[in-house]
Amino acid sequence: MDPTEFQRPNPDTLLARVQEQERRAARGKLRIYFGASAGVGKTYAMLLGARDIKESGKDVVVGIVETHGRSETNALLDGLEVLPRKTIDYRGRTLTEFDIDAALARRPALILVDELAHSNAPGSRHPKRWQDIEELLSAGMDVFTTVNVQHLESLNDAVGGITGVRVAETVPDTVFNQADEVVLVDIPAEELLLRLKAGKVYQEAQAERASQNFFRKGNLIALRELALRRTAERIETDVLAYRVEKAIGAIWKTDADLLVCVGSNANAEQVIRSGARLASQLSGRWHAVYVETPQLQRLPSAQRERILNALKLAQELGANTAVLASGDVALEIARYARSHNFSRVVLGRSRAGWPWKPTLGARLARYAPELDLVETSRVAQLERAASPATNPMEPEEENVWPGYARAHPYLWTVGASIFTTLVATPMAGYFELANIVMLYLLNVVLVGVRLGRRPAVLSAFLCVALFDFFFVPPRFTFAISDFQYLVVFAVMLAVGLIAGQITAGLQFQSRIASHREERARALYEFARDLSGALQAEQIFGITQLFIQQTFRTRAVLLLPDADGRLRPPSSVPHERQQPAPFGVLDLGIAQWAFDHGTAAGIGTDTLPGSRFFYLPLVAPMRTRGVLVIEPENRRWLLIPEQRRHLDTFATLAAIALERVHYIEVAQDVLLRMESERLRNSLLSALSHDLRTPLTSLVGFSETLATANPSLPKPYQELASALHDEAVRMSKLVTNLLDMARLQSGEIRLNRQWQPFEEVVGSALRASRAALAAHTVEVRLAPGLPLVHIDAVLIERVLCNLIENAAKYTPAQCRIALTAATQGNVLRVSIIDNGPGIPVGREEAIFEKFTRGEHESAKSGVGLGLAICRAIVEAHDGEIHAERPTEGGAAFIFTLPLGTPPAMPDVEPVPIEHEVPRDS
Repeated sequence: MDPTEFQRPNPDTLLARVQEQERRAARGKLRIYFGASAGVGKTYAMLLGARDIKESGKDVVVGIVETHGRSETNALLDGLEVLPRKTIDYRGRTLTEFDIDAALARRPALILVDELAHSNAPGSRHPKRWQDIEELLSAGMDVFTTVNVQHLESLNDAVGGITGVRVAETVPDTVFNQADEVVLVDIPAEELLLRLKAGKVYQEAQAERASQNFFRKGNLIALRELALRRTAERIETDVLAYRVEKAIGAIWKTDADLLVCVGSNANAEQVIRSGARLASQLSGRWHAVYVETPQLQRLPSAQRERILNALKLAQELGANTAVLASGDVALEIARYARSHNFSRVVLGRSRAGWPWKPTLGARLARYAPELDLVETSRVAQLERAASPATNPMEPEEENVWPGYARAHPYLWTVGASIFTTLVATPMAGYFELANIVMLYLLNVVLVGVRLGRRPAVLSAFLCVALFDFFFVPPRFTFAISDFQYLVVFAVMLAVGLIAGQITAGLQFQSRIASHREERARALYEFARDLSGALQAEQIFGITQLFIQQTFRTRAVLLLPDADGRLRPPSSVPHERQQPAPFGVLDLGIAQWAFDHGTAAGIGTDTLPGSRFFYLPLVAPMRTRGVLVIEPENRRWLLIPEQRRHLDTFATLAAIALERVHYIEVAQDVLLRMESERLRNSLLSALSHDLRTPLTSLVGFSETLATANPSLPKPYQELASALHDEAVRMSKLVTNLLDMARLQSGEIRLNRQWQPFEEVVGSALRASRAALAAHTVEVRLAPGLPLVHIDAVLIERVLCNLIENAAKYTPAQCRIALTAATQGNVLRVSIIDNGPGIPVGREEAIFEKFTRGEHESAKSGVGLGLAICRAIVEAHDGEIHAERPTEGGAAFIFTLPLGTPPAMPDVEPVPIEHEVPRDS
């Protein structure tokens, strides 16, 4: 075979490549300027690149660029067209964002959109800026953007572990991977720290905080390593894509990755361990492959078990494993190495082969001379303990039919040859010898189809011998009267051997293709049926049925309850429809696999002696259940293809369960939203209609209580009580109406810069009656800044909290109101020394219609704290309740501090006349 034959590109691959190129041609190009952290110069480099492109005559527009006040970056904007930003009103504030509609209308050839991971303000078309960029690319515009390594979704946990800071704004790795070009912008950590101190990254106050937290030297070095590694992975992907696009078959030695060949002899595990050590020393990835030939399929069970265990060991040591099917081991390894760009191949040392049968290493060197071959040493003790040694991946020289039990294919071969002779004997007087030869060749082909390669070889020799003995004159001897029969024998033998080999090889490939087609069809049918399932019970039945049919094994699916505990098989839906083989099922092992998201049982490191295999159904968000399998043959779980096939089934089932779960969640949320909307509408209507009669009732009762002449004392007490109850009902209705308005968004904040001391004073005056029997302490930090608030609503918050403290504490208790700045927020606390908040209800008391005491004679409907939370959150603040160690209850809320407007300088008014001394 020509060594370059397997380099020919596949026509289907070429067609798919052309279609992908056509799709990408209609789409804009994305260039990402990638860095380890803020301040490395990504935006600066992006603007430099844009200016160079503009000088070449291309239409360049700046969509949005964040310069952060850096003068060097600002200078690069001169001469570039900058789109005006879009203004969005959000909770009384005016925010500016990238105007995607203006960009689509302007439609430049290249647009600059800074900060790929940015979250857009509510009210924007897309919640994320990378989604804006996707729309620009789909419109055919090229885009330049920037992103830091900590914003990549896959590295978010790693960066959080290094820096102690979890970044909220992330970008899916698919966006990064699909970029047409990634430009790494990198500077050493020391130089970045110098830039930080010089004020070139943040302003002075921010720079000082950053240097003490995120911008520590160790953090920057670690982030730089992550950025370099991620860029290297991306470049490696680009190299592989380019090789595929250009149909490059030659191996490029651009990395330290290696390929380990697993053989059938006893040294396989030693080869794997050597490969793992070498990969670790080179800091590269590695694959372990096993090429299965027709001969290897007939190996004894013990030897096949050893091969599968070796592959399992490779997987445990970090390798990607694969089982390949081919009649030529060396050719298949060369194909795999070229397609994955492996420049090093590790294989076991082969014994010296026959001159006409070169070793695996020699053949591999002939097929792929650019490969670096690394041979490991042989361990003699292992070879003596095992069956007769062979080359690591060449078992052809081993006796794969030991004993009489393995000899029946050869007995069938002998019988078929004799039968062909008996059939051909009566025909000898009527047909030419050439026709008899065809019958024998047909016998060789049929033996190759049914029994394999080696019986076909035996059949070829037997047919030549029988044809010579029974049909070639002189008959019934092996003497040859005519020399031409020697040529006939040679051609007949050669044709028989070639036909037998080709037929056996095609049969092997056909069987492998049939198995792959069966697996693909099973996955397709399983996914199709799962796509129509709308309940967990349906998914259970479909999964159990397909697992049993596909793998011919017994299976059961365990689903968790609301507390995360797996239900026993007897309570699982549809269990009554299936046989119950799981009489000794250990739910403890299943629960362990569910909690840890790791397989247990047969073929694993956790309780491998168990009868069952416990496979957790791990979905993108959480584990959804456990698939329990009782295989009839323990060995099939060790086969990598079977295990991957089973893992795919489990993943599809887990995703289907998660989809059904979120359908139920969405339906529940929709029901809650509609119920809430209906309740708010009802409250608003009732409250509005009740306010007018209640206002009249309050007025009438007050008139009766203050009538002149005054009513008799008993009636005057009734009038006062009537007035108090009318006022209380009016407050309740006002709370209901305000809550409904807050929920519907009808209330607009009237924010102004206010001194917080005045708001506190107003709240205390309004709550004077409620605080008559309590001691109030007010501790306001000196020099409190102005706060940008709606004074009326914040006064309402203070009144509600103060009255709430007075209501739920006995008389003479102390109530303390404190306020002080803390970082960039104003922290306000209302603390009492009463009975405190019930344990575990610190958060629940802020819900609507929730009271501190379930059964109480105290008035109220449980809306005061809910109104407080709605008002505080509308001011972009936070509110929560605590249980102080010394007892009582504490309600704390924060309000963001801004930058108050500067007071204008007032010049002194000139005095035009002198004031008399005696005035």
